[in-house]
Amino acid sequence: MTSLKRRVLIPTDFSNNAWSATLYAINLYAQQDCIFYFLNSWSLTHADSRAYITTSFVDGLAENSNRKLEELKARIIKLNINSNHNFEVLSTSEDITPAIQRAVKTYKIDLVVTGTKGATGIDKYFLGSNTVKIIQNLKDCPMLAVPDAFEFKTPKHIAFPTDFNRVHDLKELQPLIELTNLYTAHIYIMHIKAKEGLSDLQKGNMRALQSHMENYEHTFHWMEKTGTKSNEINEFIDHFKIDILVMVHYKHSLVERIIKEPVIKNIGYQPTVPFLVIPK
Repeated sequence: MTSLKRRVLIPTDFSNNAWSATLYAINLYAQQDCIFYFLNSWSLTHADSRAYITTSFVDGLAENSNRKLEELKARIIKLNINSNHNFEVLSTSEDITPAIQRAVKTYKIDLVVTGTKGATGIDKYFLGSNTVKIIQNLKDCPMLAVPDAFEFKTPKHIAFPTDFNRVHDLKELQPLIELTNLYTAHIYIMHIKAKEGLSDLQKGNMRALQSHMENYEHTFHWMEKTGTKSNEINEFIDHFKIDILVMVHYKHSLVERIIKEPVIKNIGYQPTVPFLVIPK
């Protein structure tokens, strides 16, 4: 934590998906002192016709962005979830991914919360293109992606898939631990078996992880690899009634494989629970 109040950044395009992510974040930290930053990018990158861009047009985009941000802030305040929640609005002409990176550094953000739909809203994608870009580029802050129309449910069951190919240190695991402590959740450590048995390296990393988890309710689970990794994870989520999926993103990690392999284009999989990505 960087301050007494947790700092949460919520990028928004004012869509229903963004509203779902906003409501989830507010309810997740209903009992915590927080500052929520609502960020809207009105970047001209995707303007229909750059030939007609004028100063008044740009001013109109900026005014519209600020107006909608203030309306969003008022809408949230009206819910009166926690009097110790504070809200700030950030409007920018910068493209969304660098805007998020800049805001994370400027405001010392602890968590970014976003929706999972892309700009097109096509349901078949695993994650929206903007969400994938954020995962790939956000190096200094965890990110929570919330499925469209997802209603908040107290997260008591957290899945943590790992291949045990690298050691997870305590600093890296801190976002998982903080999430666990919020509601005294159970951590389901999931390993997809690619082959029989673990190597000596994997065994050592498993013991280290077990040591880090000794003060938290947890269990280890082995899954037979019968299809794509995303399918295995989806089945695990359904079977154990998982509330949040947590993964560490590093080079050659499970997260990287999922967002690079044909999952995004071909599998027709939508995340069914919020998905916390921890950067390494």
